[in-house]
Amino acid sequence: MMAAVISSELVKNLREQSGAPMMDCKRALEEARGDFSAAARILKERGLAKAEKKATRTTKEGLITSYVHNGRVGVLVEIGCETDFVARCTDLQNLGKELTLQVASMAPRYVSREQVPAEEVAKIRKAFKQEDTPAEKRLEEWFAQFCLLDQASIRDPGQRIKDLVAAAIAKIGENIVIKRFVRFELGEM
Repeated sequence: MMAAVISSELVKNLREQSGAPMMDCKRALEEARGDFSAAARILKERGLAKAEKKATRTTKEGLITSYVHNGRVGVLVEIGCETDFVARCTDLQNLGKELTLQVASMAPRYVSREQVPAEEVAKIRKAFKQEDTPAEKRLEEWFAQFCLLDQASIRDPGQRIKDLVAAAIAKIGENIVIKRFVRFELGEM
């Protein structure tokens, strides 16, 4: 079987899109026999696997990012990482900007579904059981609306916030955790 010829331009384009290292992009393209979309999927899967491996590492460093929209909405997001070097890197700062914009525009209530109190989940399930739509499906929709990590990105609705974080972990090489956020809106209590 003949190997596909992988041009440096194709590798460069995949690197720009994915943020993955050059050699990982080249290997993914070789594995996908030059199919750009398949290589991007391979990199995404590997990135998620890398993120899962790093999830148990301690995040004692980090940064707090902020955003104020027209003096009416303000957001603070705390992001944890493993080292102060990464806390100062542009990639983490860019992730922080994306997260503050997401929180400002989509007003999530929780970082993750694990933070939703069990009593609230039970109350939501009970309310949804009275509708025609299956309760579990409606609960998933609720998580996608009110849990930051489950929300679709405002810039790319095909990607969830947890995918953005996983891609940052794969690119940066350290565990990254959204620890907490706060959103203020003028006149809201």
